[in-house]
Amino acid sequence: MTDNNCFSFGGLPKNAKIVKIIDEAQNQKRTLLFDVDFEKAAPGQFCMVWIRGTDEIPLGCSSKNGVTFQVVGDATKTLFDLKVGDSVGLRGPFGHGFSLPKKGDNILIVAGGIGAAPLAPLAEKSKEIGAKVTTILGARSGNDLIFEKRFKEIGNVLLTTDDGSLGRKGFVTTVLSEQNLSEYSKIYVCGPEIMMKFVMDILIQKNAVEKSEFSMERYFKCGIGVCGACCMDETGVRICKDGPVFPGTALLNSEFGKYHRDASGKRIKY
Repeated sequence: MTDNNCFSFGGLPKNAKIVKIIDEAQNQKRTLLFDVDFEKAAPGQFCMVWIRGTDEIPLGCSSKNGVTFQVVGDATKTLFDLKVGDSVGLRGPFGHGFSLPKKGDNILIVAGGIGAAPLAPLAEKSKEIGAKVTTILGARSGNDLIFEKRFKEIGNVLLTTDDGSLGRKGFVTTVLSEQNLSEYSKIYVCGPEIMMKFVMDILIQKNAVEKSEFSMERYFKCGIGVCGACCMDETGVRICKDGPVFPGTALLNSEFGKYHRDASGKRIKY
């Protein structure tokens, strides 16, 4: 996994102007491109985005100078309403990203919803290295899918939507359960946690957990491992500092797929 590389001096927010806005789907999923470059960011790392007057939130780096997000609350709604020329504060990139495959490896990417955002740079980097990439890309509907063209430019893509409006009707787990996982040297997963838990169940059944990596999401406050808000019970690991990417084996016998915590620390069951 990768070490932290911080593009902002002293870890303080760096002003970043929005230079381009891309609507990725009809359901308020958007990419913002900045005049700040994330060249040192490894696939799977994240940055803290300060939306002035509202909040600071973690977002995965989806390109060398952009983040991709979905509107889910006040902060992302305010971010969504910003225009080209507006600015935010950026800190990062932080955390540990995905371990990269080797030339000639055959890898499988399992992406659900907005979870495709940190996986797209991984897919592109893997192709650049010389690995063969297969992607299972899923969403609730065709209107929710993001980066379909981007993944198809890299390798084989197996599409699935909950309502069957595009690709196979069903979930990413429907397609995953049909795969011969012994063919893959690495399996990378990101999406809603309940989806990832079902993916984990299949990997356990197929004895493939050891070759997997999962990108986790939790409520972040500081983003650098100081506040402890994102600590997982039992293990005590900090998602922001020790993750957000973890080997599948590290998530066994943890709170993964069982519950998370809100801003007050209250347990929220899945």
